[in-house]
Amino acid sequence: DFQTILPLLRELSKDSIKARHWEDVAVACNAKFDVVGNADFKLETLLKADLVSARDEIEEITDGADKQLKIEHQLGEIKYQWKTKEFLFAEWKDRGIYVLKSTPVIVEELEEVQMNLQTVLTMRHVKPFRKIAQELLTSLSETSDTIESWVKVQTMWCALESVFTGGDIAKQLPKEAKKFAKVDKDWAKIMIKASQCRNIVECCADELLQNTIPTMYAELEKCQKSLEGYLEQKQK
Repeated sequence: DFQTILPLLRELSKDSIKARHWEDVAVACNAKFDVVGNADFKLETLLKADLVSARDEIEEITDGADKQLKIEHQLGEIKYQWKTKEFLFAEWKDRGIYVLKSTPVIVEELEEVQMNLQTVLTMRHVKPFRKIAQELLTSLSETSDTIESWVKVQTMWCALESVFTGGDIAKQLPKEAKKFAKVDKDWAKIMIKASQCRNIVECCADELLQNTIPTMYAELEKCQKSLEGYLEQKQK
C-alpha cells in the first residue's frame, strides 16, 4: 500500500538519516541494502524490503535520528562558540602589563555550558556523540578551573603590586620584595602571551600558564603573610 509506505519514505529521505540509521533499518527489515553514496541504489530495493512490516521500528529509528541531529547541532554550536570566545584585557597602571577583564561573565557562561553538556550526556540518543560531548565537557571544565586559579593570582597580585614595587614597606621587607619581583616578571610574561592568544580555551590550555599559576599563588601567599605580620608588628 503506497499510502502507508509513502510517509516512511518521506521520513527516510530526511537530512537526519545517516549511514548508521540505514544499517538499523536494514536489520529491522531483515534486508541488505547500500544507500549512502550509492548512485545505483533504486527505490525498488526499498519497496522490496517490506518497510511497512517494520513500520514501528523504522519510525523509532527516524525519530531517534532527528534527536541525534539536534544533539549534533547543539554540540557544533558549543564548539564554535568556545572556539571564537576571547578574553578582554586592561592595562595595569600604565606599566604595559595586562590584567583580565569581565571574568565573572565568562565564569557564568562556562558554568551554564557545562550544565548543558552534562544534560546532553544523560540523553538516550547521545551515543554517536558521547565522546565529543565528554571531551568538550572536560576541556571546558579544565578551562573553568584554570580561570578560577588565574583570577585568584590576579587578585593577590593587584593587591600587593603597589606595596612591593616601591615605597617603605618594600625596603623593610627586601626578601619578600625580591620574591614579588620574580612573580611580577612571570605575571607580565604570561599576560603578554595571553593577550596575544586571546582565545579563552586556548589560553587556559597553555602549559606555561598551568605550570606557573600554582607557584605564583604560593609565592604571593608568602608575601601576603609576611606583609600581614609586618603590619601587625607596626601596630604594637
